Amino acid sequence: MAEMSLSHDADVSLVSPKRGGGTSVNASASETLRHLQAKAAARSGAVPTLPEDPGNNGAGRDSRSPEGGGGGGTAIPAVMAKGTESTSIVDEVATPATPAASGAGVPVVGGGSSEISASDDEDGSWIAWFCSLRGNEFFCEVEEDYIQDDFNLTGLNSLVPYYDYALDMVLDVEMPMEDSLTEEQQEIVESAAEMLYGLIHARYIVTNRGMHAMYEKYRSAAFGRCPRVFCQGQPVLPVGLSDLPRNYTVNVFCPRCHGLFFPKSTRQANIDGAYFGTTSPHLFLMTHPDIIPAKPSQNYIPRVYGFKINQSSVYYRNHEEGPQGETRQKRNKGIRSSQNTRSK
Repeated sequence: MAEMSLSHDADVSLVSPKRGGGTSVNASASETLRHLQAKAAARSGAVPTLPEDPGNNGAGRDSRSPEGGGGGGTAIPAVMAKGTESTSIVDEVATPATPAASGAGVPVVGGGSSEISASDDEDGSWIAWFCSLRGNEFFCEVEEDYIQDDFNLTGLNSLVPYYDYALDMVLDVEMPMEDSLTEEQQEIVESAAEMLYGLIHARYIVTNRGMHAMYEKYRSAAFGRCPRVFCQGQPVLPVGLSDLPRNYTVNVFCPRCHGLFFPKSTRQANIDGAYFGTTSPHLFLMTHPDIIPAKPSQNYIPRVYGFKINQSSVYYRNHEEGPQGETRQKRNKGIRSSQNTRSK
């Protein structure tokens, strides 16, 4: 049993058993945990402490098994109920969510709405429920056999606090003590589960099965369309600016103009960009070169009373279209032509 002490106006001992021995959470997970605790404490005025697992004793319980055997230990259960609010790590203000009237759990895209469209069917998996939440339309459903492969999760236990509890929640491992958790403790574990699933998702969508799931969403323009007029409604792909969590939110990449834009929905704009990574859209297009669109053939030309603006105007002072930009382009073209001549 490994202990980790963090403080929020007071020293509080937090116990988090680890698989394969007593390795403690490193600085990245500690920083994330402090962030989650601060959010929970802001609501309740106290820092929640997760209960210990006296029956584990380093027995190496396989929490991926629904039976949860091996050592007879008691652990944090998969307490996130379907149809309840999901606490986002990047959202500073969590708003109450209400289940949608539709029993099918199909999300309805909307800008900034806090409603949740989720199935009330308790038999559904946590993954299907999470992906059906309003604002999570960008996510694909990661197959459970991919998550159950330890190789695919290498290194994530050092990034996610309460890794074991979060993994059990994602895989719907049912255990006792479900009623013993406070609301604040549930929020910490739920946020950790969301973070873990997001990081697994970033790895999954660069596999063959993951890219197929992304292809289906791309065909239906589930990620939105490019806002540029001359791109003519080109579907976009989600991309992150960093592979590490809590650095940047997700953006969308246009394959036609190669521009980067914010998602149209404010809820989608709050998703961590690390949940999609920096590689996925470009590897996706390289894998499917037949869907790469041509560059727009039209360019917008600014006019004043119908006349083009002179290239020497101050209007173009900081733009490539101005004299400096043209001179730089000519110089670069001359350098390239001279290099080609020498190579011949």
